[in-house]
Amino acid sequence: MNKISVSIAPLESSLSAKIERHFAPLLDEDPDVLKQLLADKRSPNTKRAYEKDVNDFFRTMTGKPPSPDSVLEFLHLEGSQAVAVVLKYKALLVNGDGQKAALSEATVNRRLAAIKSLVQMGRKLGTCCFTLEDIKGEKTQKYRDTTGIDAATFSQILQQCDRATVAGKRDYALLRLLWGNALRRNEVSQLNLADFDRVQGTLRILGKGRGMQAETIELGAATVAAIGDWVEARGGSNSPGVPLFTALDFANAGHRLTGDGIRKIVVRLCEKAGISKQMSPHRIRHSAITAALDATDGNVRKVQKLSRHRKLDTLMIYDDNRGRDQQDVTDLLDGMF
Repeated sequence: MNKISVSIAPLESSLSAKIERHFAPLLDEDPDVLKQLLADKRSPNTKRAYEKDVNDFFRTMTGKPPSPDSVLEFLHLEGSQAVAVVLKYKALLVNGDGQKAALSEATVNRRLAAIKSLVQMGRKLGTCCFTLEDIKGEKTQKYRDTTGIDAATFSQILQQCDRATVAGKRDYALLRLLWGNALRRNEVSQLNLADFDRVQGTLRILGKGRGMQAETIELGAATVAAIGDWVEARGGSNSPGVPLFTALDFANAGHRLTGDGIRKIVVRLCEKAGISKQMSPHRIRHSAITAALDATDGNVRKVQKLSRHRKLDTLMIYDDNRGRDQQDVTDLLDGMF
């Protein structure tokens, strides 16, 4: 009997212990809501975007950048007061204020989404009792312009890469990958050398919205050869974490090629090829998806494997945009007289 009492005593002691004994250091009296919001986001790009947009809200409405105290002051407002403040901010975004120009619908919605996320985090942490659901965003049309360039024009861009040089080999492999697999620039920027399997002809990528859940995609033979040629030319270490595509300029040689660095390479080569259309890595993605729809006679389910769009409706927009239905009907009407 004594043995049972002795074994139960520690359990009873643990159950009766106050929660503050172990968790008090983790329970801030006044939590830093903005800090927690940013910490909750995995993507560095998402963190920067949220921080920038929340910063703009507080600078616009208070004249100062956000601080833990000013964030709490906003979150402690009455619901009607908070809605009024955000509506005034939205009006400034939509109409401009004499010093700043009116912003696009997409930018307005992004700024509002950041503030709503801040409020949601405040509610989770128990520092806020209202929502901003009554504040509606601006109506937008996604993917209004999915036009790009055709395969013949892209071939002209590829020809601008001097494949006798290391930089030319890199740029050629980069362009091949952007076109052949319709990757986004950040997906390319995050690639490591270890993600490329030359024997299997595959690449492991971190897709948009998938966190650290990698997926393996298959590459075309020409892309495999181009990346392999670049890897051999660049040399260097094969240790884990080594980026697949690196900068080659004197100041940044060996460092990971950033998304903006990829954009600059694309813009430079397109201008060199005499392309008048404003180009970017995402415009190449648009071009590749449209070309794939043309080549498969509009097989959206098949092309979805390439584009990796979660919703088939998005690809339907691409498919609609590549057609000339409105022009055909207009020509019919125009020719009636």
